[in-house]
Amino acid sequence: MRALFMALVLASATPAFAAPDTTKPEDEKTESRPVPDPVMFESKHTGVFGNEKIAYRVEAGETYIPNDAGDPAASLFTISYIRENAGTDRPVTFVFNGGPGSASVWLNLGLLGPKRVDVPSDADADDGAAPYKLVDNPQSMLNLTDLVFIDPVGTGYSRAVGEGENTDYWNENGDAGSIAEFIRIWITKNKRWNAPKYLAGESFGTTRAAYLANELTTGDVDIALNGIVLISQALDYEGSTSVDDNVYSYITYLPSMAAAAQYHGKAGQGIAQADFLTEARAFARDVYGPALLKGDQISPEERARIRDRLAYFTGLAPAYIEKSNLRILMPRFQKELLRDQGLAIGRLDGRYKGDEADDIAETPEDDAASYFVSSAYSALMNQYLSTDLGVEMDRPYIVSSSDASSQWDFSDAPEGESWEPHYVNVGRKLTTAMRHNTALKVMVASGYYDMITPFFDAEITFARYGIPQDRVAMTYYQGGHMMYLNDGALEALTTDLRSFYAGKLKDARPQ
Repeated sequence: MRALFMALVLASATPAFAAPDTTKPEDEKTESRPVPDPVMFESKHTGVFGNEKIAYRVEAGETYIPNDAGDPAASLFTISYIRENAGTDRPVTFVFNGGPGSASVWLNLGLLGPKRVDVPSDADADDGAAPYKLVDNPQSMLNLTDLVFIDPVGTGYSRAVGEGENTDYWNENGDAGSIAEFIRIWITKNKRWNAPKYLAGESFGTTRAAYLANELTTGDVDIALNGIVLISQALDYEGSTSVDDNVYSYITYLPSMAAAAQYHGKAGQGIAQADFLTEARAFARDVYGPALLKGDQISPEERARIRDRLAYFTGLAPAYIEKSNLRILMPRFQKELLRDQGLAIGRLDGRYKGDEADDIAETPEDDAASYFVSSAYSALMNQYLSTDLGVEMDRPYIVSSSDASSQWDFSDAPEGESWEPHYVNVGRKLTTAMRHNTALKVMVASGYYDMITPFFDAEITFARYGIPQDRVAMTYYQGGHMMYLNDGALEALTTDLRSFYAGKLKDARPQ
């Protein structure tokens, strides 16, 4: 195991993709931070993936991204799993998580990488305290594709350098430009220009995947993608933002509430899940939505019918639904569903339930689906880096950056078009990428118990915006936002991923 220095010639050249201009006018210039040489740690491994034993090397380290003047302005820390003796046509998948502000640890150690964090699958127990278990992941896709996990600026070990600032990259343009430039550098260094290329993102990482695909397609350097994997998609935030007066969100979230209510024995008992959720979809779209649009003009008779049907699907008391004016916000549902047991269900995954101190609060104080697993992932990522991969860095590995999350600039409207606040929406950018590249296919993975990015929103989103339907495969799993935490869902998801890479995955949307 040895530390390597990456050739600066690749990283310090003038970027091919749009990069934030971190240079300042002469009278505003301050002394820039020293820029140390980027470091790269290489190690060799073997493993069995997809019933095939392969040898692979890991390159974990920094790539410098230049600004418009060609000076290093950002350092992206990435982990590349590269099959030994692979040809130039070996597929490669670039992977990132979301947040914004999350490192790629979740998809690395949860789903795709050669190692996996072992946490309870049944959602009834938390991860406790160390020691935790890191196990081999025979489900990894390494036998089919190289995997490159990217930590965006401000996450993991990635950061701004020189005259760059983290905030230069905490927006769509800076984020897309830096990651697109990294991809160009990587495929050039590894001679993969003519290899199949994929993106895989989760949550906000799906937002990133859509605008990054657009950047790669329409930028100065055309890098055509073969496929995109969207896990817990978030292309149109209107459908995944449960707030007062967002009528659309009441529709998109209702089937997820029904799924959670049925899981916890509060609704839909004796009915097959598929039938119950098909019924919930139809009610939300064809009955509930039109009723909400009537507002206070709704008749008393129709109001009573809607209230009783909402009680049927959600398991909540009719009196509570009446007091909620037929509009149930997701955080309130999380607290109300199991209030009689003194429990609040999770947001990332409605299967989880936490015992909170305040049983009369309106909404949960935290997310059980997060704190039940996050400690294990944080500890084992740091242990894995230092032991298995031999990484030695002089700064902490940031699993989740609150600064990046709170300071992210979402004002992505094109200059001169609009100054008014609006929901983030990258649906049309995915459409552009798919229509410019007629070979580009998309897999959308949704968890039934995802209380953040609901599966019904995915269905509605992908039926809009002119997205080519024949190149989209929608899939569903018995889990939440990170459905791979459920062992059964992990197996089903990796089976579908292999079918997707083979070009044989079928769309599973209900007809």
